[in-house]
Amino acid sequence: MPQETYSHGHHESVVRTHAGRTAEDSAAYLLPRLSPGMDLLDVGCGPGSITLGLAAAVAPGLATGLDASEEVVGLAALAAAERGVENVRFRAGDVYELPWPDASFDVVHAHQVLHHLADPVAALREMRRVTRPGGLVAVREADFAAMSWYPQLPELEEWMDLYQRIARGNGAEPDGGRRLLGWALEAGFTDVDPSASSWLYATPERRREHGGSWAERVLHSAFAEQALERGLADRPALERISAGWRRWAEDPAGWFLMPSAEILARA
Repeated sequence: MPQETYSHGHHESVVRTHAGRTAEDSAAYLLPRLSPGMDLLDVGCGPGSITLGLAAAVAPGLATGLDASEEVVGLAALAAAERGVENVRFRAGDVYELPWPDASFDVVHAHQVLHHLADPVAALREMRRVTRPGGLVAVREADFAAMSWYPQLPELEEWMDLYQRIARGNGAEPDGGRRLLGWALEAGFTDVDPSASSWLYATPERRREHGGSWAERVLHSAFAEQALERGLADRPALERISAGWRRWAEDPAGWFLMPSAEILARA
């Protein structure tokens, strides 16, 4: 079983961004396939914001969120309690060894998980194992090399190069979106419905959200720690990239497009 290193880590700037995601903006391709009474597993649930939306769609069925981090699982459980969502459970666990017997769920969902893993095909096989025959495995993955932005600031080009080197140093595939269909076929799925969607950061609020988050991550998260420890960048370089993100966020013409691939794979 691979030993994973999460390129982003769980700094507050990362968790805050993940907590802003919803089922509507992150799993719109799946929502029409959900119905009341389904049992659903959300792998790599993070702070649970998407899981809670999926739980609403399957109620009174049970939604279960799983994440490798005990800390973020605790935050997810707290969010569920604050919102009064009762048909959801959260627990820590490993995507390569899901702690459930075969055919336990009607739907298994993962959002932005596989492109962080050293063996995404093994993870998909394990997700398929716990899905009931005829059920769905639903996965959405970003493709970093396909991201585009304006203005073409050199600091953001430097960020992309650094991100690619950090992620690949962790054995991950940051351009996983374009490989998602192939991974599913390699994992043994034969009935796969592919699609794609994007996040756009172009309004002042969305630019502040995205640019501010990365300006922090570049300096303070596991991203910064890994860059410095491996000699991939020094502190002045990180400060330059961080300042570039803030300049981009303040530009009224600023545009950042983040495409993701999606699959609905029948077990």
